Amino acid sequence: MSIAVGCDHYGLKLKNVIVQFLKEKGVEFEDFGTMNEEPVDYPDIAEKVANSIAQGKHDRGILICGTGLGMAIAANKVRGIRAATCHDIYSAERSRKSNNAQIIAMGGQIIGPELAKKLIEAWLASEFQGGRSERKVNKIMEIERRNFS
Repeated sequence: MSIAVGCDHYGLKLKNVIVQFLKEKGVEFEDFGTMNEEPVDYPDIAEKVANSIAQGKHDRGILICGTGLGMAIAANKVRGIRAATCHDIYSAERSRKSNNAQIIAMGGQIIGPELAKKLIEAWLASEFQGGRSERKVNKIMEIERRNFS
């Protein structure tokens, strides 16, 4: 599994923790930045990460900004992407199992490093369960087809 990782300046410290965690777990990843605390606009990073997944270069993505909300909103503007903001383990698992989200977004100003590691671990271990959820995800994708030209 290959992971695309990205953050804005508000998510940098947490991204660095997550990158180290991925290294320790032996998970392949690409870091799309930011690499320093200079202010950057989160939509630019979210688009790069989401496009890398939509184009098949990476399987999943991790995005971090102040709240995780802006990153998820921006990533969801890329065709085929389902990004979910998660700040608890149950939501992280369900984002995969029920929603087949390829991207998890988190808030660097909301959660701490240990919880972030637990979220990533649960999210990476979870797979889409299909079943009744598949029909719902297909409906989400149909909404996207109707509204994105």
